[in-house]
Amino acid sequence: MSAEITLFVNPTAGRGRGAHAAQPAASALRDAGFSVRTVVGTDAADALARLRAAVRGGTGAVIAVGGDGMVSLALQALAGSLVPLGVVAAGTGNDFARSLGLPVREPARAGRLAAEGLKEGRIRDIDLGRVGGTWYGTVLCSGFDSRVNDRGNRMRLPLGRFKYDLAILAELAAFRPLPYRITLDDGPVIETEATLVAVGNGSSYGGGMRICADAEPDDGLFDVTVVGDCSRATLLTVFPQVYKGTHLTHPAVTVHRAAKVTLEAPDLTAYADGEPLGPLPVAAACVPGALRLIT
Repeated sequence: MSAEITLFVNPTAGRGRGAHAAQPAASALRDAGFSVRTVVGTDAADALARLRAAVRGGTGAVIAVGGDGMVSLALQALAGSLVPLGVVAAGTGNDFARSLGLPVREPARAGRLAAEGLKEGRIRDIDLGRVGGTWYGTVLCSGFDSRVNDRGNRMRLPLGRFKYDLAILAELAAFRPLPYRITLDDGPVIETEATLVAVGNGSSYGGGMRICADAEPDDGLFDVTVVGDCSRATLLTVFPQVYKGTHLTHPAVTVHRAAKVTLEAPDLTAYADGEPLGPLPVAAACVPGALRLIT
């Protein structure tokens, strides 16, 4: 393995926490004897192009410093390669790190653990989801939650998670369950009215909402959580349980496991790792061992 490590940094993550997190992470890697090269792009496309060039150039590992958006970019360059990924979670949601038991908003500790993991060869192969040419590590969402994302992305104020709390309230007032067509592996089409459908490679999204609480990132299968046709009152009852994962026992919730999932529903955008994928229909595949992760 090359002794040069690429630090892939989003300086704006978590309202500036990304820039502050990069320094202790770099120091920990250098103290462990690694040479550190920092990659920062002018925008997402430029950052990804620079990272792909670093991977082609033979970097020993990539350490993503930022939130889930930065990890998502890193996945596009690293999936299917032999280059391992480490994460210094410094964003708002940090669900990739949460799902895998990595430190959140502890940049010095995360950098130290990444350096130790590289030194000791602590590398874990994990699955990734793939939709077309796009890879994701946590959850693909559609339905009520994706409409909350749509609305939140349109809102300029307030900043932070409070914006999405307001978006949830606004969507609750207007939302109706939608007719879904769900295909699991090569099985028959399931036609159902659903409030949301989440396809989880990891367990959480939205900053710790454990929508696919039992998902394992190395079992070759997605956990597919379907919240069925339910009233606003029921949704208000079920939604807070998502933070503990206890919503899975509610009668309105069904969980399936499959390696391939196709979702069809009208007027919905799919999101994966918090990033928009595009309108439904979408077809997702779980790709076993697609990423090497520093643990």
